[in-house]
Amino acid sequence: MTVPLLFLDVDGPLIPFGASGGAYRTYPPVPPASVSPLLARLDPAHGPRLAALPYELVWATTWEEDANAWVAPRLGLPPLPLVRWPDDGPDPVPGLHWKTAGLVEWAAGRPFAWVDDEIGPADRDWVAAHHPGRALLHRVDPGRGLTAADHGALAAWAG
Repeated sequence: MTVPLLFLDVDGPLIPFGASGGAYRTYPPVPPASVSPLLARLDPAHGPRLAALPYELVWATTWEEDANAWVAPRLGLPPLPLVRWPDDGPDPVPGLHWKTAGLVEWAAGRPFAWVDDEIGPADRDWVAAHHPGRALLHRVDPGRGLTAADHGALAAWAG
């Protein structure tokens, strides 16, 4: 059986944008000034939870190499493969997230789940029409980031 891929976005799912009223929970240690202060919002508990899921984890983020340099260590994850985004691509399909076609290409028919805060109906329709394998496009609330319910949904889908 092929292990599904789990494409991970950073901003929104792993680094939440905060609760209503602008309150953010932060986790020590505070990153140095030369690195994004947003890293303080990474919940280190996500690392073991993600590693326990039956997926091959893959970064699908504009953080690119910085995800392995700064995010993975704070989560206790090893360096992960990452999707490289082309500098330019085909003309976008109206309503389609700019990552969608690249993720389907990267998956090459393998089953995958994608967690992002910007997934919409056009992405689901496009994946259903262009990807021969199973796919779960799981939108995460960017104000809260990944929750226990999100981890549960990912585990249930992979099972």
